Amino acid sequence: MLQALEGSQAIARAVALCRPAVVSAYPITPQTHIVENISKLVADGQFDCEFVSVESEFSAASVALGAAMAGSRAYTASASQGILLMAEVLYNIAGMRVPLVMTCANRAVSAPLSIWNDQQDSMAVRDAGWIQLYCADNQEAVDTTIQAYRISERTELPVMVCMDGFTLTHTLEGIDVPEQEQVDSFLPAYHFKRALDPRNPTSVGTLVSPDHYSEARHSHHQALLKAMDDIIAADQDWGAICGRSYGGLLKTIGDPDADIAILSLGSVLGTLEAALSEMPPERSVKLIQLRSFRPFPAEALRQVCADLSHIIVLERAIAPGSGGIVGLEVLAALSSLDKPPRVHNCAAGLGGRDIPMEILPQLLALADEDRPADFQVIDVVLDRLPEEDR
Repeated sequence: MLQALEGSQAIARAVALCRPAVVSAYPITPQTHIVENISKLVADGQFDCEFVSVESEFSAASVALGAAMAGSRAYTASASQGILLMAEVLYNIAGMRVPLVMTCANRAVSAPLSIWNDQQDSMAVRDAGWIQLYCADNQEAVDTTIQAYRISERTELPVMVCMDGFTLTHTLEGIDVPEQEQVDSFLPAYHFKRALDPRNPTSVGTLVSPDHYSEARHSHHQALLKAMDDIIAADQDWGAICGRSYGGLLKTIGDPDADIAILSLGSVLGTLEAALSEMPPERSVKLIQLRSFRPFPAEALRQVCADLSHIIVLERAIAPGSGGIVGLEVLAALSSLDKPPRVHNCAAGLGGRDIPMEILPQLLALADEDRPADFQVIDVVLDRLPEEDR
C-alpha cells in the first residue's frame, strides 16, 4: 500500500517485516530516526523483537554479532563516526561469515565535523568484507533491505545497505510498503547452520596461524565474488513478487546507444536523471547506477561499457593523496576491453554540498577534453583556499 513516509520510517517498517529477533540500537545523526521508529514499533506492539539500547556503536555491532551467532536474525544501523567506531567488529562479523544486515545512513566523516551526506563512511570500510549495496531512493532502500536478508543468509556474508543521510533518511516519499505475506514468501525463517550451541561448545574467530590465514582470506574473497549471483537472483525474485527490481548489480538509464555515460552511486542518480530529461536531444548520454560496490561487478560493467567512448565517474567520497575511489576500480575493470572508454573521475557534494541539476553540463564537459584530466573535486571554490592548496 502506497504511504507517504520519511525514509527512516520506511526502513524501520521494512526491518520489522523481515522479523529480526534482535535489534541493537545506538543513535547517531542521521541514522537516529531509523532506530527511534523501530523502538516505537516495538513499544506499540507492532514489532516483536528484543530491542537492545547499547552504549556505543562498537557495542551495537557486537550485540548484533552475538545475536546472529546464537541463531537469531539481527539488525543494526549507524553512520559516519559510528561506522568507524564499530569497524573492528565489522571486520569480525565478515571474517566469521555471519549473516547480518545493517543500514548505513551515509554521512561525512570528520574532521572538520559535518553531519551532512557524503559516502566517506561506507567507503572507509569497503574492504571489511561486507556486501555493500547503494540505493538511489527510499523505495529502493526498502526493497533492498528485504533483499539483503535473503542475500546475507544464503551467502553467509553480512550486507550493508547504504542510503544517503538526510537526502533520503529525512525526506518524504510515496512508499509502497510490502505486505507481510509477500516478505514471508520471499524470506524463509532464519537458520544459521554454524549457530553456537552450549550443548556442543565451539570457538569462533580464534587465532589463525600464517599457515592457514591466506586460505581464510581467499575463501572470503571467493564468497563475495560468488555472491553476485545471489544479489541478482534476490532482485529478480523480489521483482516477481512486488513488481519492482533494480537491475541486480547495476542499472542503466537513458539512451542505450549513447557513447557517453555517467556512473555514480546513491541518490545523486535522481538529480542526474532529472537533468538528463531536460537535456537537448542532440547530445546522447546514459546513466549507470552502480548498485553493488562490494562485490564489484567488473564483468557486468564491462558489458554495459563496451561501446562507450567516455565514462564519467561521479563520486561522493575521496581518497586523499590518491583521488577517486570508485573511479580507480572502474578504470581497472575497463582496462581489459579491446577499446576501453576514456575514464574521467571527479567528486562532488562532499559534506552534503548541494548537487544541482546544472552539474550535468559541467560533467559532460569532461568528455570534451582531449584526454582525461586528473581527478578533481568538481564543485570546489578555489578562491576560498590559500594559494598553496589550490
